[in-house]
Amino acid sequence: MVDLDLAQHPHRRWNPLLESFVLCSPHRTKRPWNGAEESANFQKLPEFLPDCYLCPGNVRATGAKNDSYVSTYVFENDYAALVPAKVERKEEDNNHIAAQLFRCEPVRGQCFVLCFHPRHDLTLAQMTTPPLSARNNIVPIIEAWQHLYESIAKENAFVRYIQFFENKGSAMGCSNPHPHGQVWSMDYIPDEPLQEMKSLRKFATDASNSSAKGPRDNLDRPCLLLEYAMMELCAPGRPRVVTKNDDFVALVPYWAVWPFEILLLPHRRFIPSVAELAPNETISLAEILGEVACRFDNLFKTSFPYSMGIHQRPTPVSSCHQDNDDSDYALLHFHFYPPLLRSATVRKFLVGFEMMAEPQRDITAEAAAARLRNCATTHYMAG
Repeated sequence: MVDLDLAQHPHRRWNPLLESFVLCSPHRTKRPWNGAEESANFQKLPEFLPDCYLCPGNVRATGAKNDSYVSTYVFENDYAALVPAKVERKEEDNNHIAAQLFRCEPVRGQCFVLCFHPRHDLTLAQMTTPPLSARNNIVPIIEAWQHLYESIAKENAFVRYIQFFENKGSAMGCSNPHPHGQVWSMDYIPDEPLQEMKSLRKFATDASNSSAKGPRDNLDRPCLLLEYAMMELCAPGRPRVVTKNDDFVALVPYWAVWPFEILLLPHRRFIPSVAELAPNETISLAEILGEVACRFDNLFKTSFPYSMGIHQRPTPVSSCHQDNDDSDYALLHFHFYPPLLRSATVRKFLVGFEMMAEPQRDITAEAAAARLRNCATTHYMAG
């Protein structure tokens, strides 16, 4: 019998956060491709576009006018997925079976758009290449996240969770290339962060993990993600680590689904949310966010599409809801899910087996990390 070689043989990898498997098929990386291709994004955009709904001073589709902003800019989403108005659902009957099969819950929330920069042509990937700097261009974005995290829940006591995310590129459904992200607040905790917190709690309260050597949470309990970060940084050759600084590490997780997926997380101490970042950690986070995005762009010399989101502690307890015990185990971290696979035009599709069975990938996490490590940290368009 041949010994398993993770670089050559098909195998499954376990995701301890979501408690699910991903099928890895490294032997398929050489298969020919005659399928659909994306349009490569090599377009150089202007610094200002008069008809862009997000540029400073412009009028949006609804007739509202943007401020003439010079840094970040936040406004309530004109086409929000959630609204603050409270509604109630009347129970139509007492049919127990029907109640299980046709379950519905009214939800409330508020959605915002966060413009990252007044310039139409700048993305996170370009904001750390001189003469630009993370301190001047990405720190204000993090400060906006911090302000929104604390202020939204204060203004709307029903808010339980705030999801910050960015969809970059038309391949990820972005309708406007102006650098921006979204902020959705809601009166419930969505499934994915909820499952992560359950897994974090399960790890922290398992007595068999008491010998964990990584940094611990504020109550001296082991943390799944901090333990994982420590083990990745201590692994010989650090095969899945892309980059690190004093406070954060960016790596292709062992259980990655997307080809060049990145998990960005703290490695020195337990940080529950963006609100608890120290000033030096805010700068460290800004620098590594910009570096990750820059490496993405440099991989295929294109404006690299992705969906990026923050998972962190739910908003602080208010008088209208009780805290969920799982919330105390949450650790601030970022997920980057980029679709590109082989080039600027060939992307991964989650179809077929992945829709019907479980996620699958060809290129290994180790091979993907090596390619990203070899990318420059000065943006390819800077020259």
